[in-house]
Amino acid sequence: MKIRIVFIIIIIAFILLVLCSYAFYNNGFKETEIKIKKVITSVKETNKESEDRKDNKNNILNDDGIFSNYYEQALEKLKIMSLDEKIAQVLLVRVPKDNGIEVLSQYQFGGYLLFARDTMNTTKEDFINKIRAYQNVSKIPLIVAVDEEGGSVNRISINPNLVEEPFRSSADLYREGGLDLIDEDTRRKNSILGELGINFNLAPVVDIASENSFIYKRTLGTDLDVLNEYVKRTINISKESKVSYCLKHFPGYGDNVDTHTGMAEDFRYLNELEIKDLIPFKTGIENGAKAILVNHNILVNIDNSSPASLSMVIHNILRNNLGFTGIIVTDDLYMDAIKNYYDRPVIRALEAGNDLIIINDYGSGINEIKDAINNNSFDINILDKAVLRVLSWKYYKGLIDK
Repeated sequence: MKIRIVFIIIIIAFILLVLCSYAFYNNGFKETEIKIKKVITSVKETNKESEDRKDNKNNILNDDGIFSNYYEQALEKLKIMSLDEKIAQVLLVRVPKDNGIEVLSQYQFGGYLLFARDTMNTTKEDFINKIRAYQNVSKIPLIVAVDEEGGSVNRISINPNLVEEPFRSSADLYREGGLDLIDEDTRRKNSILGELGINFNLAPVVDIASENSFIYKRTLGTDLDVLNEYVKRTINISKESKVSYCLKHFPGYGDNVDTHTGMAEDFRYLNELEIKDLIPFKTGIENGAKAILVNHNILVNIDNSSPASLSMVIHNILRNNLGFTGIIVTDDLYMDAIKNYYDRPVIRALEAGNDLIIINDYGSGINEIKDAINNNSFDINILDKAVLRVLSWKYYKGLIDK
């Protein structure tokens, strides 16, 4: 009897031990399973974050540049844009002769560039209303640009209804009153352009050239110290207004022939440019220049395969050597130096590193980009980076609500 009781107790104890072990095991298994699930979830989230960073790396500009505080906002806007909208944002289009509002409403360009034909024979009120109409049909606020250098290149002040006295050249102003008079003129110009609704001036010219050269009459002169101070003052004064300025014509026009009417070959070496022509651009960059325009000269001893505006080598000098993080603008692709010699200039301009393309034939430009993307001969990430910089600039300028 006692043996039987002991045996039963042993069996019961064994059963309890088994049950406890199972419970412990089952609970431990569940805990382990939960931990594994957490690890898997964490890995998935990490992979997703990694993929997001990888995707963002292709799109976000990897610098702490002048517009970097707005890269994230620009990226969010980019994500909801169609291909057509992206393409349009990198185009600074010469205002069409007719139906400018209708064309802009359809294509939604990043910017409109005004010439004399757009400013002549109009009252101030009508002109302001026209610029407002452009902005009203723009889903993303428009860059309204003009070449108002003063002197021989006046697009706005050629009309006395818009500006009582035409703006004078920097050289004439300097001869009369030095840099102080140029400062006064710059502030007057900013005030007038801003009142008219213009927010981007393709000036100043910071080239160094000899007296007999094509570009000389548009320059301040050959004194590098004076030119550097001129650049510094002009850029800093521009910060007081909503009008952005654009240093031109990188990497320095020199004594080359007019690229409006044909090809120009420049035989200077990089070390020659570094000790003179690049210095005003460097000064501008150090003082917060927002935009730089690149010329169409072929720098034979630096890159003989392309004009500067279409050359990756020249743009690398601007981005990497000089550390420029703002907007790079092509000179007008309608000039003979480009349209008579180069196929697919818009694609080449984007691949070189430009952000904003000055163009007349917008239809061909749009189709050129679309065709290249559709046939996989152009990396859309290049387009995205240009659009991001343009959008970031517009946020920086306060054109797009923050």
